[in-house]
Amino acid sequence: MAILNDLSFFNATPSFYPTAEVYVNGSSAPPSAPCTDWSPVPFTTVIPTVYSIICLVGTLANALAVFVLACGSNLRRTVADIFMLNLCVSDLLFLLSLPLWAVYYSQSYNWPFGRAACKICGALLNLNIYASIFFITSMSVDRYLAIVHPLRSLSARNPNIACLTCVLVWFLACACTAPTLALRDTIHIKELDVKACGIFYPDDTWFLGLLLLKIILGFLLPLFAISCCYCAIGRHLLACRDLMTTQMPLHPPNKSTKESHWKTERPPTPSVCPSSSEDRTPPGGRIERVLMTVAAVVLAFFICWFPFHCVTFLSILKNKGWLDGCSITWTINNLTPLTLCLGFSNSAINPVLYCFIGNHFRHRLGDLCKGLCACLKARREEHHQKRGSFSTRLSSFSRKLSDLKDLAIVEISDHP
Repeated sequence: MAILNDLSFFNATPSFYPTAEVYVNGSSAPPSAPCTDWSPVPFTTVIPTVYSIICLVGTLANALAVFVLACGSNLRRTVADIFMLNLCVSDLLFLLSLPLWAVYYSQSYNWPFGRAACKICGALLNLNIYASIFFITSMSVDRYLAIVHPLRSLSARNPNIACLTCVLVWFLACACTAPTLALRDTIHIKELDVKACGIFYPDDTWFLGLLLLKIILGFLLPLFAISCCYCAIGRHLLACRDLMTTQMPLHPPNKSTKESHWKTERPPTPSVCPSSSEDRTPPGGRIERVLMTVAAVVLAFFICWFPFHCVTFLSILKNKGWLDGCSITWTINNLTPLTLCLGFSNSAINPVLYCFIGNHFRHRLGDLCKGLCACLKARREEHHQKRGSFSTRLSSFSRKLSDLKDLAIVEISDHP
């Protein structure tokens, strides 16, 4: 007996809930008594609409981020840029498959695109779940090293090591995705008269093992690492802000005592405090802005993925028989697609948090826009010059033709 459990496939009809078990020959196991008092959410219009919005916004944002990060000079590309570029590519690959999942929901969980597309889209879904979280964790560690240990981490934070880390992340994400790629397939559900795209687990061990892998390796461990990194960054920035506050005098010193005042009372400014020659924000305001960005990153990651993994954990408890009832069945069947929508929205939020908020990225985007405008202006002027040159040549040719015509008339009149 094989187990069918696709976290994006559930019945939308009020009179029947498909059981989780499907025999190898495709016939369903005897269904349990339906929960007639628990009406399912109508997903055939809600989910496709949400997926379309996420796909449109996320594709535009990630494509723009990839363009800016990829068009930059290799000499100017930082470790953070390399991680951002790979994160945006991961999100972009998955977002391009969202329209197919939107059609899947709009047709009441019927997959019309064939077996190969089912496997590819399912693989991209799981690959993005792992790869995006691993890249966010890598970026968090890089930010921790850059802010808290800027001098000691100089040798470790170089583009070559960052590229090697990205290769390892892609390999690990592909390894975690390989089992679901092999187990995912299409099957005709007679009760619903649809061809579902689902994951067929050989037994309970595969089912529990892969779900625990997704919860632990795809959420809990990255969340722990991200929280530790940003908590350390927050403590460090707060200490830096307190140091800046204590080292500034309440009243500006006189010119006569200015030099001696700073020599005796001003402690050395730590190099780990955030500073930018292009940022005119006061140091305290700059640190508060960094802290707000840090809090936004952690909250976005937690809010987007925590509900999905909670529902996944409920499905494990239900499978083990520790939880049961119509309320649990309704929660798993109906909240899983909604929590997946919330998780997928993180792909559209990532470029905003990691790219468009930063001054460095905005400056590079502005430089590219200025360069593009200058290029278009130069081509327009070149086009006008070519048109002017063509008009000049045409006018010269017309004058020569007119002179030849006048000369021929004169010759004819001289020699009738």
